Amino acid sequence: MSKPGQRVLIALRKMIASGELAAGERIAEIPTAELLEVSRTPVRIAFRTLEQEGLLVKCAGRGYTVRAVSPADIAGAVEVRGVLEGLAARQAAERGIDAEVHQALQQCLEQGDRLFAKGHVLEEDLEAYHDLNMRFHQLILAASGNPAIAAALARNDHLPFASVSSLAVDLHDMVREYRRFNFAHMQHHAVFDALVNGQGARAEAIMREHANATLRYAEIFGPTPVASEGLKVIHKGAADEDRSLD
Repeated sequence: MSKPGQRVLIALRKMIASGELAAGERIAEIPTAELLEVSRTPVRIAFRTLEQEGLLVKCAGRGYTVRAVSPADIAGAVEVRGVLEGLAARQAAERGIDAEVHQALQQCLEQGDRLFAKGHVLEEDLEAYHDLNMRFHQLILAASGNPAIAAALARNDHLPFASVSSLAVDLHDMVREYRRFNFAHMQHHAVFDALVNGQGARAEAIMREHANATLRYAEIFGPTPVASEGLKVIHKGAADEDRSLD
């Protein structure tokens, strides 16, 4: 995606997450393009992406409204993801992972080890963790050999912040964020051990518990969210692929 397109998407996500764009508020292309000082094309594409993510709802006429998101919505979707990813891990362990997947998972773990070894994290560290986390989960999903799981996850990912591709970070409390993400990384180590040892039930249980590490989203996007300047939503999906936008 071009820089204007990325800027629009990131800006709108933050505005929705922080409450600057309130639930039920109607937004349209032209005023949004004027506000963000871009053409209508990146705004139009951003709106479609946010609709797919479950953050916007298309109006009967023109424009979109901001979807109301409750902590219960987020928690329920994350719980479903845990069940599905747990199933994927169990089936991957029972099938056995090949040498290529073993090496790729190990590379993710080593990269994460380097990120957390210094005892603290910076914003750029969590962006790097976002990418390796996505890779780790995608490898397990593919190793399950069950395309139905991927299809079910794709449907669930349309709910706000349910996808493993979305991370919400409180920049005002990076000490807590270090603990949270380092713990999640240790869970990656544990599930890897279960996978390579063919322990299906253990791998499933760890992945289901691993999903709960993201339930802090319910606190961040609850009735009293953190200040908007302290919130960052890291997301990468289909819309982040290279495109030509004006």
